[in-house]
Amino acid sequence: MRRLRRLLDALGPAGVAGLGVALFCVPFYFSALAPALAELERRGKVPEKVITSTDNGGELERFYNRFPRVDRLHGELESLYAHARASNVQLLQGEYRLESSAGGLTAYHVTLPVRGSYPQLRQFVGRVLRDMPTASLDALRFERKKAADAQLEAQVRLTIYLRKGT
Repeated sequence: MRRLRRLLDALGPAGVAGLGVALFCVPFYFSALAPALAELERRGKVPEKVITSTDNGGELERFYNRFPRVDRLHGELESLYAHARASNVQLLQGEYRLESSAGGLTAYHVTLPVRGSYPQLRQFVGRVLRDMPTASLDALRFERKKAADAQLEAQVRLTIYLRKGT
């Protein structure tokens, strides 16, 4: 018994936990994984399903119709600025870049320097993501000049996806 106690003391808490996990894995393998592997071997390879569409692009058209048109970009930006005002954050001059692709969507990249407290910045980003479902958050970087400062300077990179055409 003393030898076992010395061994457990030598292993320490992490070693004892690791030993417990290893001991648990053996019965788990034989009770769950081995039968599942045998079942897969018995059935052989599962044939792949071929998905065909008889809708002739109706689903794709409905998908694209969920996005605002490119000519509605001004309204999307106004919504972004309204969320900033409602969250009491200060937007500084940002970068805006329209990126066209071969598909049916266009990406409008927005990089905004933002100033405010952490709760205000969090509220701003949360509102944008909740109320603008066609926008995605690409990057978020916080910076505080001094440890005691309540105000943060952040850089928020968003992409607003828009439908091509009018």
